[in-house]
Amino acid sequence: MDDSPAVSERDMESAILELLAKRAESATICPSDAARAVGGEEWRDQMDAARAAARRLEAVGAVDITQRGEVVDPATARGPIRIRRRRSGGSETSETVLRETRKPGNHSTSEVQP
Repeated sequence: MDDSPAVSERDMESAILELLAKRAESATICPSDAARAVGGEEWRDQMDAARAAARRLEAVGAVDITQRGEVVDPATARGPIRIRRRRSGGSETSETVLRETRKPGNHSTSEVQP
């Protein structure tokens, strides 16, 4: 049985970055892709966590949040969003952020102000 409510912020951030790393540089993912990756059959319960993880990763410069192909401010975006690797930093930035989020005791992604 899946215990999806126990998904950590770090797990969701890692899922987003890992999904993006498997795709083309310009590809995007939906927050539901990450929610499905960590939440299994109960993925819908993880949608708010996936969107929050995307906002944290955007704040540290690892990803962009887009709507209709345009980068948007996650604080004001309404409706469906997509997530892509930040173009200026490429995959190296995502890999660095992923390593940092996996360090024990590191909570920097949830404390960063945009």
